[in-house]
Amino acid sequence: METVDVNTGTKSYPVYISEGNITQLQNIIDEHVPQCSSVLIVTDSNVAPLYLKKVKACITNQSVFEWVIPAGETSKSLREFDKGITYALRCQLDRNALVLALGGGVVGDLAGFIASTYLRGIRFIQIPTTLLAHDSSVGGKVGINHPLGKNLIGSFHQPEAVLYDVQFLNTLSKREWRSGFAEVLKLALIQDPSFYNELFAKVKELPIEREGLIPIIKHAIEIKADIVGKDEKESGVRAFLNFGHTLGHAIETESRYQTISHGEAVMIGMVFAMRLSERMFDKDIMPAEFVSWIQRLGYTVWHPTLNKSELLLETMKKDKKVKENKIRMVLLEKCGDVKLESVEDRLLIEELMNYRSWVKENMTK
Repeated sequence: METVDVNTGTKSYPVYISEGNITQLQNIIDEHVPQCSSVLIVTDSNVAPLYLKKVKACITNQSVFEWVIPAGETSKSLREFDKGITYALRCQLDRNALVLALGGGVVGDLAGFIASTYLRGIRFIQIPTTLLAHDSSVGGKVGINHPLGKNLIGSFHQPEAVLYDVQFLNTLSKREWRSGFAEVLKLALIQDPSFYNELFAKVKELPIEREGLIPIIKHAIEIKADIVGKDEKESGVRAFLNFGHTLGHAIETESRYQTISHGEAVMIGMVFAMRLSERMFDKDIMPAEFVSWIQRLGYTVWHPTLNKSELLLETMKKDKKVKENKIRMVLLEKCGDVKLESVEDRLLIEELMNYRSWVKENMTK
């Protein structure tokens, strides 16, 4: 079993990565959650029929409760948060209880936020079931969306451990693989050019071949752990993890989370950010054949919301990185060299319009 240690200013914890390690769940609870009184498993309507029974069977020393939310981004809401807190109260969970987040990023964010606020904070463990959650399950960012924007309500609450059983990825759709791989690619672009080159050379299609999967996930988590260890509360370099997310989140918000996944939106955001970087730094930034490669993997570089430049701009202004009403974009000077730059509204509108023209030219070739 591979292990990555996450060391932050407030907590250190392990990320366990292997195939079949869910059978070690009780041992991990006993080791990392001493005096655990009971367990609340939070999962969603997609994951529950596949894995809930199996996970419950692995817990033999505590009473177990389960709460199943509707699958999808719309469950990261005040309404579902209220339901979760109410259910925990009805189960009479005490301060020694444990929340298990069994699912992808939505489940992890919502379950973690419930854990961070219930009785002013109880312990939780992340059990990711998607590739995307390799990123969201590490680092302690938990929260929910607001109708005006994504991830605007939340806190920092580190898990006790992360148990990543890659056999759970066997049931993912290609769209979910694309959503997750975009975040792997993001980590390579912002910090590790050699990792990017390895991905470009080896990943010819999605899903990723089994023999290469665990090393890729482990290295991506190592990059995330390194950044979180330097900046737990996003006061500095952790903001670089938002590469592609400013526009990506705006696209998600304006599509009402219905027509595009998180990672697919972030991929568009990264392509846009690299084109904006080229303009601001007056040099070539985007790696050779990048667009043709991601298109072969099934990504698109277009979404209908990009026809609404002014609306996207207003949504981007609700981003947490906005300062003095100026949008700050995570840009690349080169692969592995990142900067957070304030960008004028006029330039963003102009580049959004240029982006539309560029997509039309490339899509008709």
